[in-house]
Amino acid sequence: MLQIANIRKNAKEIAERLAIRGLDGDALMSSVLEMDERNRSKRTEMESLQAKGNQITSQIGELYKTGKKAEGDILKLQSVEIKDSLKQLESDVELLDHELIQLLLTIPNTPSVEVPKGKTPEDNKQVFLWGEMPKLHEGALPHWELAAKYDIIDFELGVKIAGAGFPVYKGKGAILQRALIQFFLNEAGKAGYMEIQPPLMVNADSGYGTGQLPDKEGQMYHVGVDDLYLIPTAEVPITNLYRDVILQESQLPIKNAGHTPCFRREAGSYGAHVRGLNRLHQFDKIEIVQIVKPEGSYDVLEEMNQYVQGLLQKLGLHYRVLLLCGGDMGFTSAKTYDMEVWSAAQEKWLECSSVSNFETFQTTRLKCRFRNAEGKTELAHSLNGSALALPRIVASLLENYQTPEGIVVPEELVKYTGFTIIN
Repeated sequence: MLQIANIRKNAKEIAERLAIRGLDGDALMSSVLEMDERNRSKRTEMESLQAKGNQITSQIGELYKTGKKAEGDILKLQSVEIKDSLKQLESDVELLDHELIQLLLTIPNTPSVEVPKGKTPEDNKQVFLWGEMPKLHEGALPHWELAAKYDIIDFELGVKIAGAGFPVYKGKGAILQRALIQFFLNEAGKAGYMEIQPPLMVNADSGYGTGQLPDKEGQMYHVGVDDLYLIPTAEVPITNLYRDVILQESQLPIKNAGHTPCFRREAGSYGAHVRGLNRLHQFDKIEIVQIVKPEGSYDVLEEMNQYVQGLLQKLGLHYRVLLLCGGDMGFTSAKTYDMEVWSAAQEKWLECSSVSNFETFQTTRLKCRFRNAEGKTELAHSLNGSALALPRIVASLLENYQTPEGIVVPEELVKYTGFTIIN
């Protein structure tokens, strides 16, 4: 959430940066400042009346002490009227506070100055390309046909049990999935990330803390009876570990990693582009999260970017890195890199990771602060990334490593799978 104090000082700059997202930043800032002015005016009126009420209360006591009961009774009536007026003003201020916060919750993060202007994925900027495009043998198959041929992923059985978007992994398919999870977690540990096993459901406060609510409420599975949400990513519970926490500067940076299933309704998703593992309602992902001091957060973003690329290189997957334009960035992000792997049989790029710096957007909501060297508290910066999301990695591995004899397992995974080929 944007800070109202920052908006008061830098409304013009914030408006210009929101325009990078394709938004009418001037109109948004005008709405916020107008509501803030009404709020502050009403609060000033309330505080002035409170001061007057306190003064009258003090005068009443003095009048009664000196025997001036009649004058004291008159002031007492005034005090009652002031208290009634204060109740209404307090109610007005509370309502205006709520309305201002609700308005701020609808405004996305301001993009970094490095973020290109644009509205669609076509406006994203490719900043890196690695590896060579795989050359497949004649008769190569897309991953959903390979899954059926080798009986490793059953999409129809998943439909029977739950519905579309809930595949069943079987045999060597399940082992490959587990091998990737173990590989990614072990690599995260080597890179200094502490492993976390968080809850798979969160309350509304946690959803608001990381910005999924109210922005993505319709995309999250909601358990109505208990008012809990199935997590769309481990980012939500892991980052919320630091909600309402004041950290010591010596504790930073905090580096956490966690493997969880992720649940996304993905309303309206249909068509050939979502076949097989391309888009699911439930999938596994390893998430990395960092809480850092503000001055080094963009160096950390580059470090996380390189870390994710290292995983893809170890798997031998042809990939590219995109710097997302303003209109394609997530609601909470100030700068995002997407990593996309090449799906050889489908002949298309598949997003497998996003690495983002949120600056203080999440930590403002979370009230996640640290005590600096001067003993003052300031907001930390939060970052997160997929390292990695499994479905499209699995899809690319199946397609890019297929041979007429079967699907070859990348060397890095053999020690986890115990086999070298799926056939």
